[in-house]
Amino acid sequence: MIALNGVTIDAVPMLLGLAAAMLFAVGAQWQNIGLASIDGRTGAMVSITAACASLWLMAPLFMDWSYWLEPAVLIFVLVGLFRPALSANLAVAGMRYLGPTLSSTLASTSPLFGTAMGILILGEVLTWPLAIGTGGIIAAVLLLTKRGKLSVDWPVWALGLPIGAAFLRSLGHVLSKIGMEAGIPDPYFAGLVGFTVSAALTWSVRGIRRTPVTVDWTAPGVKWFALGGATMAVAICCLNTGLLRGDLVVVVPIVATSPIFTMLLSVLVFRRERLTLKVVVATLIVVPSVIVIALGR
Repeated sequence: MIALNGVTIDAVPMLLGLAAAMLFAVGAQWQNIGLASIDGRTGAMVSITAACASLWLMAPLFMDWSYWLEPAVLIFVLVGLFRPALSANLAVAGMRYLGPTLSSTLASTSPLFGTAMGILILGEVLTWPLAIGTGGIIAAVLLLTKRGKLSVDWPVWALGLPIGAAFLRSLGHVLSKIGMEAGIPDPYFAGLVGFTVSAALTWSVRGIRRTPVTVDWTAPGVKWFALGGATMAVAICCLNTGLLRGDLVVVVPIVATSPIFTMLLSVLVFRRERLTLKVVVATLIVVPSVIVIALGR
């Protein structure tokens, strides 16, 4: 808790949101390295499986087995049917048809869906500071993804791929929060069930394909996607904990700062990109936007 001008602010959900954003960014960097030796669809399968395995390895420490008998577990099962199994594949398909620039731009609409669902489904309140902060974060992400002229050599329906991925991610946030408030207040368990269902679904789809998919398990990319999946598992636990303790309209926009961390890591750590005015301006927009969101509560 932080006391400011006589007002007490619970900073934990926001700090957890920032931690999740940073971990998602780190995971994205591992996966980007992995793409040099395996394709994105195979990488997504490896990543989801690794996330599932990582969470099960923690079961002796964190698992409350009685939760499996709670009706709310079905909500987490429902989440696992589309996040990340379907949402990840929609995002990959969006990249293939639209390219990374336009796909990333459309995917940045996730906070809009999250905020709308938080208000309409969960009855949360959107204040002007929250609206301004959310708008600032979206503007910064859009600034980072804008890279000159865009090709229009793609079908119109392909626009729905990254937007669909953003919608499903936001829906997963809402349902996870509902499930945790409906009888299973366990962020770890929510993530474990979701990833277990997604992993099972991903491998089932791979098994029924007419054309067998061959995976070179010795390729270096496998270990990088596995590392990315393990990182994503921790990120989801941070995200779910933030959703349990705070409002969706606060946590989701902060998690949406992940592309900022991704860009900063590319510039400062992995040296894939150079520091530009665009990165500086985006960072200067995001930082006060997060502060505005914090003070808006």
